[in-house]
Amino acid sequence: MNGFAKVGLAKVGFLALLFCLVGAAKNPDVIESSKAERDQPLTVDPASLFWQGAHPVFLEKDKLGKPDPHFRAEVRSRWTGHNLYFLFICPFDELSLKPAPNTQQETYELWNWDVAEVFIGSDFDHIDRYKEFEVSPQAEWVDLDIDLRKPHHEEGWVWNSGFEKTARIDREAHIWYAALRIPFSAIDHRPAKEGNTLRINLFLSEGPASNHHELAWQPTMKESFHVPEVFGSIRLAK
Repeated sequence: MNGFAKVGLAKVGFLALLFCLVGAAKNPDVIESSKAERDQPLTVDPASLFWQGAHPVFLEKDKLGKPDPHFRAEVRSRWTGHNLYFLFICPFDELSLKPAPNTQQETYELWNWDVAEVFIGSDFDHIDRYKEFEVSPQAEWVDLDIDLRKPHHEEGWVWNSGFEKTARIDREAHIWYAALRIPFSAIDHRPAKEGNTLRINLFLSEGPASNHHELAWQPTMKESFHVPEVFGSIRLAK
């Protein structure tokens, strides 16, 4: 290969890299959920073939937009014709866990302890309607049908999505993991297909009051997580 050809290939490679970087910079509020050909048993092993096929996003700022790199959490997503999957990989210093965990029934006010949270909605015309899913390091859970026009969300509490979840704490590595499998029928009236987009935000709360951290994928710039105006998007990709 002559010198000109090498230079040409180098330019092509550089331009391709630049294009990718520019594309990423333009879409910091978009999650690309990678398609899986079939549903798989739910796992929190990030080295599994299933999760290796996902593109990660990172929660590295608090809800007011301040960087918190020590607690930078990773989230991966995949989808099939029936379900939307998430894996949270969450570093921690110390955990705040509910005593006597119950993984068979919803845990009311689970958000008072450590949780990973997915807020997701399909109604772009009424953004104050969306679903909330929470999983703790102990695999406790809650799902809610949120309507911000209703002050106490009474009906949302009794709603049941049928989502599945699992979690694991690696105390030696100071990382906890949570995985969710959410039926599309619980979050979208459309059949799942490539190109579909939903509205989404991701959150992580962990640690006792003396060392408490709350991370947001899209910072709300308010004390509340319930700010649908700042939601990003999740796109069902190849």
